[in-house]
Amino acid sequence: MKLVTSETPPATPPLLQGAAALAFAGPMSAPWLAAVERLSQAGYGEPVVESYRRHSPEVAGKVGPNAGIALADSVSLLAIKAGRKAAELLPPAAAQAAGRVADAHRFRAFLNLMERLSSLAPESVSEVLIRIDRLLSRLDLSRLEAWVLAGIRYGGGDAQRRHGYFSFEDPEAERWLERESSDVTFEHVGRRLKYYLDALWRIRLPIREPSLRAPEASRRRTSFDRGMIRVPPVYPGFRDQQAEEIFRAALAHVAAHLTFTRDKFPARSLKPVQIALVSLIEDARVEKLAMREYPGLRRLWLPFHVAQPSGAKTAPTLLARLSRALIDPDFEDPDGWVQKSKEMFYAAREHWDDQQMSRVLGSLLGNDLGQMRIQFNAKTYVPEPPYRDDNVGLWDWGEQPNEMADEELLDESVRIVRQEEDDPDPPDRERQEPERDQGSANRARPEEQAPVDIGIPVARYPEHDHLIGRDRPDWVTVKEYEPRLGDPGEIERSIEANPELRFRIQAMIRAAKVSRPRRRRHMAEGEQLDLDAAIQAVLSQRIGESPDPRIYSTVMRQFRDLSVLLLLDISESTNDPIKGSRRPTLELEKQAVALLGEAMEGLGDPFAVAAFCSDGREDVHYLRIKDFSERFGALPLSRLAGLTGSLSTRMGAAIRHAGVELGKQTTYRRLLLLVTDGEPSDRDVPDRRYLVEDARYAVAGLTAHGIDTLCVGLDSGAENHLARIFGPRNTIMIDRIDRLPDRLPSLYFRLTR
Repeated sequence: MKLVTSETPPATPPLLQGAAALAFAGPMSAPWLAAVERLSQAGYGEPVVESYRRHSPEVAGKVGPNAGIALADSVSLLAIKAGRKAAELLPPAAAQAAGRVADAHRFRAFLNLMERLSSLAPESVSEVLIRIDRLLSRLDLSRLEAWVLAGIRYGGGDAQRRHGYFSFEDPEAERWLERESSDVTFEHVGRRLKYYLDALWRIRLPIREPSLRAPEASRRRTSFDRGMIRVPPVYPGFRDQQAEEIFRAALAHVAAHLTFTRDKFPARSLKPVQIALVSLIEDARVEKLAMREYPGLRRLWLPFHVAQPSGAKTAPTLLARLSRALIDPDFEDPDGWVQKSKEMFYAAREHWDDQQMSRVLGSLLGNDLGQMRIQFNAKTYVPEPPYRDDNVGLWDWGEQPNEMADEELLDESVRIVRQEEDDPDPPDRERQEPERDQGSANRARPEEQAPVDIGIPVARYPEHDHLIGRDRPDWVTVKEYEPRLGDPGEIERSIEANPELRFRIQAMIRAAKVSRPRRRRHMAEGEQLDLDAAIQAVLSQRIGESPDPRIYSTVMRQFRDLSVLLLLDISESTNDPIKGSRRPTLELEKQAVALLGEAMEGLGDPFAVAAFCSDGREDVHYLRIKDFSERFGALPLSRLAGLTGSLSTRMGAAIRHAGVELGKQTTYRRLLLLVTDGEPSDRDVPDRRYLVEDARYAVAGLTAHGIDTLCVGLDSGAENHLARIFGPRNTIMIDRIDRLPDRLPSLYFRLTR
């Protein structure tokens, strides 16, 4: 045994050497050695221990020795929950994160996020750690957390799908990364862009984001074809005001094409470089024509032309330099080809109104570029500057397959049209309800039932994710199904068996004055003084005449001006009996709707009835029981009687779709009345709060557009979320049909407030 004497200097522990000795000097050495020892004794394997031993000093050097020591606990946690590979990857990823956050508190937040990810999606931790430098180069910690939570939500309970997201094999990951890394997205500015197009160009085409299946080049540029405009969700690299400006520049450029490019160019046998040049000349031509009408567009477009008259002579750089030379006459470029092209373009200014000028000039310039032995790769070429479109809409490709066209055809084939809640008459509505024969509307004809199991997609809606505080655009598909017909006899008998109840409901609804308030002047009594009448009375008094005592005014509601849409929840849970009874909830729903419908039909109030249930986000069932234009006769009653409870309750999508229907009504008040047992749920959403918050967000959206949303909850005894979704004042709960008249007055009185 070696003896240690007072003359012998204390030996440095064998593990505390090099970078570790500097990072964990003094009193920090013992805790770090203990952390290494714990990892060694835990049996995670030497690669895990060595990774911590190697990278923890880097962490300590950037955010402090305590953070470097605490890293060992996170390594241990990941080894248990996500496996040894994830534990081995954490220390180098943590060192990269420490270098970017440079703050012990935020570094702790990073470790917490990785620990949370290991609990929610353990199979994906390694994929995130491998890419942590790329992610943190574009996202701060809060946005990284939002991106991670978006992936967990996207995958739901499907581990393979989560893995596809976090490994970037699924394009949804890149899409959300772009969203999170940009301050301004299409979602933020889409509404303003729509008004901009309408005000400046009288263009009211629907504006959509590119499909995830679209080619990458098409997803980076605007595109137009077949009456639709596609806009990228973000323009990477542009922030704040400039980000909004490029959206506006892109839409103005597409509008110039839609105005001045009257016919598509036949592609025929043109070479790819010629197609690119013809497109470039056409871009410049339509911009010149547009700037003749709106000279201010030059200030909008020109800042995005940043090509410089220098650098390597490649096809993309020369085309970008030519683009700048054609929009800016003062731009000087020493390249002979650019100079010649510019001179030819301006020499043909008298022919700018002729679209064929672009075809002729572009073909010639393409030949010249080919003779210069400049290589052109059509697969990698992207038009510059970035506000310009992808040129697909300029060309007739004949029978040549086109991926973008396939995307449009796919959308058209399923007739998916996203309804825009702020547009009472959306121009992209493709499915029109056939006019119903009123004469036959009152006859039930079960033998003519259309196939009921085939839903037609009619709209896509966003969904609000409360975890990330964002909407997921185009997330839910609503399909309209033809309702089955049933025997209305039981409903009719139940109504006839309660004459007193029918009378009370009709009287109550008739008493509600729901209309625009109108001021009545020149009244003998009233809440306010009628100034004109009062002045006239004083003048009469001064000239010795007897004054008219009717000097008051009052506000009255004399007419009914209300449209109502009754929306029924017909999910599987409505088959359960209501509290204290054997009657299923759906039966109570049918009876309540029949009573309300009969009362409103008698008063002439416009009303419609629909039902909904869901089978995942791609299949929200929407069944039209009665449209606003129909009478509430035998056929709607048969549809009502044929309803059966099944599937789940994706309430937010149904509320949004019903809100679009109500938005077309021109009455003073518009009311969405939802009848449900109050259980938002769906098979692909394990987090029940998610659908509750989304429904609440949908209700708030309708309120912002002037649509009242009230709820009649049928108390099935289960946990109830209706008050949170609709608000306590806008929710009434009933457990017996005979309580409906007692509760409805409060609902209608709220409408008259």
